[in-house]
Amino acid sequence: MEKKTLKTLEYPRILSALADQCRFGPAMEQARELVPLIDLEQVETLQGETAEALELLTLHPGTTVGGARDLRPITADAVRGVVLDPSRLLQVKDTLISSRNLARLMARLESEYPLLGEISRSLPESLGLVSMISSMISDEGEVLDAATPRLAQIRKDLVVQHNRLKSRMDQMLKKPEIAKHLQESIITQRNGRYVLPLKAEARSSVPGIVHDQSASGATIFVEPQGLVEANNQFRKLELDERDEVRRILSELTSAVGENAPVLNELVAVLTRMDLALARGRLAAQMNAVRPAIQPFPRKIPDGHPGVVLRLFAARHPLIDPNEVVPIDISLDKDTYALIITGPNTGGKTVTLKTVGLLVLMNQTGLHIPAGDGSGLSLFTKVYADIGDEQSLEQSLSTFSGHITNIIHILKNADRSSLVILDELGAGTDPQEGAALARSLMSNLLERSITSLVTTHHPDLKAYAHSTPGVVNASVEFDLESLKPTYHLTVGLPGRSNALAIASRLGLPDEIVKSARETLDPADLQVDDLLDDIHRQRRLAEEARQAADLARSQSEKLRVQLADRLEVIEDERIQALEKAHTENKKIVQALQDELRTIQEELEKGTEQQEELDNLADEIKAVSEVIAHSVPKRKTTLDLPKPSGPIQKGDLVYLRSLGKKGRVLSVSGDDVEIQVGVIRVRAHKADLEHSAEDLAPELAVETGTKVKASREIESPGTELDLRGQQVDEALENLEFYLDKVFLSGLPWARIIHGMGTGKLRSAVRTTLKSHPQVKSYESGKENEGGDGVTVVSFE
Repeated sequence: MEKKTLKTLEYPRILSALADQCRFGPAMEQARELVPLIDLEQVETLQGETAEALELLTLHPGTTVGGARDLRPITADAVRGVVLDPSRLLQVKDTLISSRNLARLMARLESEYPLLGEISRSLPESLGLVSMISSMISDEGEVLDAATPRLAQIRKDLVVQHNRLKSRMDQMLKKPEIAKHLQESIITQRNGRYVLPLKAEARSSVPGIVHDQSASGATIFVEPQGLVEANNQFRKLELDERDEVRRILSELTSAVGENAPVLNELVAVLTRMDLALARGRLAAQMNAVRPAIQPFPRKIPDGHPGVVLRLFAARHPLIDPNEVVPIDISLDKDTYALIITGPNTGGKTVTLKTVGLLVLMNQTGLHIPAGDGSGLSLFTKVYADIGDEQSLEQSLSTFSGHITNIIHILKNADRSSLVILDELGAGTDPQEGAALARSLMSNLLERSITSLVTTHHPDLKAYAHSTPGVVNASVEFDLESLKPTYHLTVGLPGRSNALAIASRLGLPDEIVKSARETLDPADLQVDDLLDDIHRQRRLAEEARQAADLARSQSEKLRVQLADRLEVIEDERIQALEKAHTENKKIVQALQDELRTIQEELEKGTEQQEELDNLADEIKAVSEVIAHSVPKRKTTLDLPKPSGPIQKGDLVYLRSLGKKGRVLSVSGDDVEIQVGVIRVRAHKADLEHSAEDLAPELAVETGTKVKASREIESPGTELDLRGQQVDEALENLEFYLDKVFLSGLPWARIIHGMGTGKLRSAVRTTLKSHPQVKSYESGKENEGGDGVTVVSFE
């Protein structure tokens, strides 16, 4: 892609916004140097990484490469033998720790984020540098006493020698023969040696070595003769400490230098990872989506380049989201050129820049601010001629500047290119400009080049209407407010509003009428027809909005009905449970009475008949309560949804008994945000909900439900032999749910004989499991008591 086009479409501003989302210096630098790619596999990989990063940051918002530093200057110095100071060594340590933490996180999540996991697998281990640096350098950047035994001994001797020296100096300060010559009663240092501040005139009164004097000359700093040797010993220990510290730092520097290639590769991997996370953050900030990417076909027999340009609710990413007006552009299978007309400041140029910039973003691996279902071709080149191209240096007019650019574009563009031309044919005589614009468009169409053009020439409206491959589009203008709406309408040319605007602004009617009479009647008829078409389209849009409102209200009523059915179902179950409990009490009372009669019964017909009657009554009541209370229905007989499931809808997921917000729709599959998690479900499992619903009702089914049409069979046999009881029971629970959901009537659980502990635990679990109808030991040819055969409801 040419730099001029990238600048024209404001691509560098997008890269700057991406750099702002980076947390790693090298990633920020690389973000500002990115260029759109033309290789389908590379672009798909980058888009996949962005999608995974967006989901990862949603579920794990703390994911970052924060704390990492650019180690390349450090490793370069280490290789050259420049001894690294403690602060730079700590940067190496912090970067390795950040890398290690990120690698551990991604190792746990690799199955969910395979592309990001593949990047993180390239992160090296700590190479022993973390522990090595930690054992020698403190977090405050000081070389630790414990770095080496020699350093520990030197510092210990330093403390002892310092205390001795200071003690002797304190004694000197207290001697009257010295105290009277002191300028101040303090101990100080000069050139690394302890000295006394004496009055200048007392130079000969205290024997010793003069090391310095004050600026005024009133004070001299003397090392007493009796302390020279003690100072020598202290100074030697200080030099020994310095040399040992330098030797330690040199050793650490060598270790860094030896691992320089690996550390540089670590920086490269962290850069790639941080860029992916930055793309995810930018996508979240822009509420962007991953577009479908389509390569150009090798050959299209009818001359159509096979372009895919399908943008729904597309928004310019650099305009305030609260002010930008979304646009829809979708070129059908017969169209590959768009001519946009309309008033100045109406949004024509913004439309061109939006399409061009979204194409460039897509091919950089960035999600685009548009709606679901958007798709773009993979263009090998993008050319844009937008704005005032007047050049004072070349003494070219605006028209000449545009023509110079267009000549360059025509020379280099091909059928896999996107050409964007603003104000085609402007800046010269209108008649000649229109003729030139038609010829340029014809040339682009004959060469099967996808083109987006804006113009003020009315001739091009008719050209677009009558020429295959081209379609009109217009930006609307509100004649009431005299302001553009920025709304793009594909399929209709723009209207000429000059006379209407002039009249609204107060130009005398006779002038407007006179001007109108000079116009071609055919043009006026066309404008009137366009007015009527736009009016009818506006009425249709208002009718559609009214229908949407009615549908929304009916959905609200339907959901309220659903909630009422939920309450009725609960009341039904409660009533049945109450009746069941009362019947059990009746049976218990009858059984107690029967036992009493049996105890007191004496032989005789009368008593026997009474006993038989009571037994029959007990039997009848027992049959009434023989069936347990039915389970609560998980799927109620609710009205069907009255409209399609769309992004942003509040829906009820029947199989989970939860409400959520629709994030995306792909065919019959829907992604839903339920609380803090995302769930994929089938449309058949969903129904519309409403914002003002009562709290969700728990659906107590006793089963684990997967929101999918098909559950893969886990097989009819589960072998638990060799597993611990806790592990075996966890696997058993999971297996039972899958067996039940897949519809298998029975299954065999192999637990072996052993001590009987596992067998007992398995059967205890089966006894209380809601889906298990019965179980029994296996037959002799099935493993006997080492196997349990389970039947399901």
